Amino acid sequence: MLIFTTKNPSPEQLAWFTAANNAGILLLFTLGAKVLFPNSITWVLVFLIPVVSLGFGYLAVYSSLHRFIYRKIKLIYKTIHSMKTPTTNPIVSVNMKKHMIDEVEQEVIEWAQNWTKEISSLKSMEVYRREFLGNVSHELKTPIFNIQGYLLTLLDGGMEDPDINYKYLTRAAENTERMEKIVADLGYISKFEAGKLQLHLSNFDICKLVKDVLEDSELNASEKNITLSFKNNSQKPLKVNADIDNIRRVVVNLISNSIKYGKENGHTLVGFYDLDDNILIEISDNGKGISSEHISRLFERFYRVDKGRSRTEGGSGLGLAIVKHILEAHQQTITARSRIDVGSTFGFTLKKAE
Repeated sequence: MLIFTTKNPSPEQLAWFTAANNAGILLLFTLGAKVLFPNSITWVLVFLIPVVSLGFGYLAVYSSLHRFIYRKIKLIYKTIHSMKTPTTNPIVSVNMKKHMIDEVEQEVIEWAQNWTKEISSLKSMEVYRREFLGNVSHELKTPIFNIQGYLLTLLDGGMEDPDINYKYLTRAAENTERMEKIVADLGYISKFEAGKLQLHLSNFDICKLVKDVLEDSELNASEKNITLSFKNNSQKPLKVNADIDNIRRVVVNLISNSIKYGKENGHTLVGFYDLDDNILIEISDNGKGISSEHISRLFERFYRVDKGRSRTEGGSGLGLAIVKHILEAHQQTITARSRIDVGSTFGFTLKKAE
């Protein structure tokens, strides 16, 4: 009797194995019968009967296994496979030469792993969705509450008081602008994520762009006596290939943040570094710094390190999230490093112009 050493044989192997065992047993019987009845059984029958048994046995076992696989194993295989591929794909046929048990086992394992990952991803997205909706609600609630307070005060007689009517109307208008900025920034991010915002790439001098932004920011910096300058007085032309309007937005955001959260009589420095195919732009300040537990979340929507102070400073809370989306659209990166009471440095890369 034959012994099968394969762990998980294919259906065809199993059919041959079963038929061969049966034929072997018949061969032994016919040989024994030939010995006992030498004149009744010819040598042709001794070998013909096992050969015929081998053929018919193989066909019978093969057919039975095919029906079993079609009804049982193939159903599992097709169900899992159809969930992994489009419904327009052709139906997977049964290949009796393949190791179906191994394939089904592997398909089940992969299917379980993929679904586990997808379920984890959906749970994470659900948590993110709840946090996002809560943050949007909180960010909009503050200006709405302020506007409501100012308008109610004016309606209750404040309009007749010249000392408060103009001031309260001005503050209400400022909060309206803040709401408008939040909505506009959310729309901006949504367009990036949906791939609807196209980049208009061109070659330009990044050093000149940064210099223009620094000059435009001097008035805000002077209120805190913050100096704006280049590291090592590096102002030589550096050509990059990018969307100039979006990169200007990146630089404006990072420079304004360095001023907004910088300390009195501090400084903001901009440095450029050659990285073969890219240019690294770093914007540093000597402000109060950011603790390490906040660094990894700086580019999340509405994430604020100092929630109370940040809201009094204004802004939508989406600036760094937009910066990250812009640079990712350019297939570039942005990083942040900081130390408490030492300062912060934000660095991003841009592709060199050819």
